[in-house]
Amino acid sequence: MERSACLIFNPVAGNSDPDQDLARIQELLEPFIDLDIRLTTPELDADQIAREAVARGVEAIIASGGDGTLSAVAGAIVGTNIPLGIISRGTANAFANALDIPNTIETACENILGGLTRVVDAAICNGEMPMVLLAGVGFEAETVELADREMKNRWGMLAYILSGIKQLNNLERFEAEIETEDRIISLTAVAVTVANAAPPTSILAQGPAGIIFDDGLLDVTLVAPQNKAGAIAASYHLLQTALSGNPTDRDDIGYLRAKKVTISADPPQKVVIDGEIIGMTPVSIECVPGGLTIFVPRVEEEQAVEKLTGLADIEITLKPST
Repeated sequence: MERSACLIFNPVAGNSDPDQDLARIQELLEPFIDLDIRLTTPELDADQIAREAVARGVEAIIASGGDGTLSAVAGAIVGTNIPLGIISRGTANAFANALDIPNTIETACENILGGLTRVVDAAICNGEMPMVLLAGVGFEAETVELADREMKNRWGMLAYILSGIKQLNNLERFEAEIETEDRIISLTAVAVTVANAAPPTSILAQGPAGIIFDDGLLDVTLVAPQNKAGAIAASYHLLQTALSGNPTDRDDIGYLRAKKVTISADPPQKVVIDGEIIGMTPVSIECVPGGLTIFVPRVEEEQAVEKLTGLADIEITLKPST
């Protein structure tokens, strides 16, 4: 057996049977990988386990749990070049969806066994806290806070949508200042989202539609509707842009890309990083280009079936249809 990895497993993630999940992971991986299995506990979180694994000099780390577990492990290995395997077992599975990682146990294990890796960006918040997915200020943070564990267990991904609808009733605008490496932007907003990577379901991050997670830049979306009706319309429009792949085209939604972003707000706003409330504004976020190495699927490239353009003196006559 040539390969080895530390498997960090959160037994309380999601709604499935953790014993069955762990047994299935072992069944699929252990014939090929020597697994050092570590379970998270209330006293020992995924971040600490991952840092200890890094200190031991592990060959690879595999994280299995919800988005909080996956982000914590990823954050602990930013800049180490240790490849990360992802086995999602949470409510939203935003981490896997954002990075195009398979999100069933079987396909995720197959992906890890394939051994193909890709280098992607990460980010650092306030100079010390790693971020893999996104930071939300205002509406995004309030929505995440409302979607508690009981609600997520009962409704799954729908919990975030329901809490978002509920939060619309308490919609509050704030004065925001967004400072990048080359400018300062001031506006009245309801949400500011800074994304390194984001699935289409994170609609408030979808100003540019296609979030690029390996370009060395952060994607910033500014949502500034005048009222509740405008907020609903803006949210629906962002969902459409996420599904269509086209950038937003509304006067109350803006977006930009930057290497570093500092957000201040008056009054101060809650800040959520990768699904966890971390405090209040101001918050500073800086991209770490190529900060994370992940196992990715092998995708067969589509082979071109025809290329006739550019040939000298070529003429093509279409035959009449019969």
